[in-house]
Amino acid sequence: MKEFEKLNSMLDRRQFLTRTSLGLGAMAIGTLLGKSLFGNDIGSASRIVTPAATASMEEDILKAIPHFAPKAKRIVYLFMSGGPSQFETFDYKPGLAGMRGQGLPDSVRKGQRLTGMSANQSILPVAPAFCKFHRHGNTGTWVSELLPYTAKVVDELCIVKSLYSEAINHDPAITFLQTGNQQPGRPSIGSWVSYGLGSDNNNLPTFIVLVSKNAQKDQPLYARLWGNGFLPSKYQGVQFRAGKDPVLYLNNPEGYDGMDRKEMLGYLSKLNQLQNEPYGDPEVEARIAQYEMAYRMQTSVPEVMSMANEPNEIFDLYGPDSRDPGTYAANCILARKLLEKDVKFVQLYHQGWDQHSGLPSGITTQCKATDQATAGLITDLKRRGLLEDTLVVWGGEFGRTVYSQGKLTPTDYGRDHHPRCFTMWMAGAGVKAGFSYGETDDFSYNIVKDPVHVHDFQATLLYLMGIDHERLTYKFQGRRFRLTDVEGRVVKNILS
Repeated sequence: MKEFEKLNSMLDRRQFLTRTSLGLGAMAIGTLLGKSLFGNDIGSASRIVTPAATASMEEDILKAIPHFAPKAKRIVYLFMSGGPSQFETFDYKPGLAGMRGQGLPDSVRKGQRLTGMSANQSILPVAPAFCKFHRHGNTGTWVSELLPYTAKVVDELCIVKSLYSEAINHDPAITFLQTGNQQPGRPSIGSWVSYGLGSDNNNLPTFIVLVSKNAQKDQPLYARLWGNGFLPSKYQGVQFRAGKDPVLYLNNPEGYDGMDRKEMLGYLSKLNQLQNEPYGDPEVEARIAQYEMAYRMQTSVPEVMSMANEPNEIFDLYGPDSRDPGTYAANCILARKLLEKDVKFVQLYHQGWDQHSGLPSGITTQCKATDQATAGLITDLKRRGLLEDTLVVWGGEFGRTVYSQGKLTPTDYGRDHHPRCFTMWMAGAGVKAGFSYGETDDFSYNIVKDPVHVHDFQATLLYLMGIDHERLTYKFQGRRFRLTDVEGRVVKNILS
């Protein structure tokens, strides 16, 4: 208390007037605790007022959001890191069967860039898919035999076969999909959603990330992929892990109880506020909010992470791996639980789709690890009434080449990176169910109808959440930035 008295005694008239005019911010700090500073109970807010929303620079932007009635209240993004092959999943090309081993025609390649891994090959041998395709659902959609569970829910999917990107290598391509730019440093898509829409749950972060433990770690994942970039740090994604400490540094140290922590946070908030008032640094307020969120998460996280109340039928729906915390299947159940708690953006990362060689065995393993749980998530959301206002997204950072990288043998081959066309799908709120959009040529090498750029995909996701991508901006280093940079259009033909 002597420290507070010392700081307050150092005020002159100008500082006093400045600090009291900004003092309303202190009232907001109390709402971050279980009770307000004035002892009144606080209810769960439909939207938390963020520090950025009160900053004059961004106030008008955030006040206008949502810009129109949203079709989706929340997003779960299943990111298949490494680039799944469209040939062995959804883009059926039966005409390639008779061209096995033939060189890719120059008229198809059109001089397009190759990676350094296949640029020196004297021939680019065409490699037809090793697996069979069958028609499924009322729509008769072609789906690979490697995805039998996804095939059962294909009438819920909006499959887009004409995505494209300029990025040909993993790190820039993943960064581009997640942040709208190939260079690191920009906010992730989940952070933009968190910044624009705030939270519907006071006790959990708006943006939560889950990474599969049962995936081949071929391409690294960096925390910046779910980072806040130049947005205030409270908008970054929070990674939940399996095991004793789902969120790092969340639990109290040994010998430190909850009341001690609450008292400590109260004093820490006062010190941070005294620091913030003279300088108006939004990161101070963001840090206050993070401390208080961590305090509340000590109760909310163990509850949401627990699978004790899940019936056997749920584990059967998602598959045998779902009983093992941290697997892709278990993370799909956890994602559903988080969506039930009104977490706005949940992102699952599953690595291991980068099959430059050994593709038949590699992609079979990947599909087996993810197929049942993915379909189970869609089924589970639908029967709980959540799919109608939840958007589910599945896909990777680019596609794969029609030709084999290296030697093509009767039983083995691999595929190189191909950014010029790849497949993703969406399901649920706001998109047409049982619908396929976009077409590629007979080699799935070029788009021949309805191209969808990465920025178009991002603009459409924001649109479904009620956000005009051109109006959600943040001023940094003298200019206003947005997720889609200076491009992007909403793909309205896929909207329901």
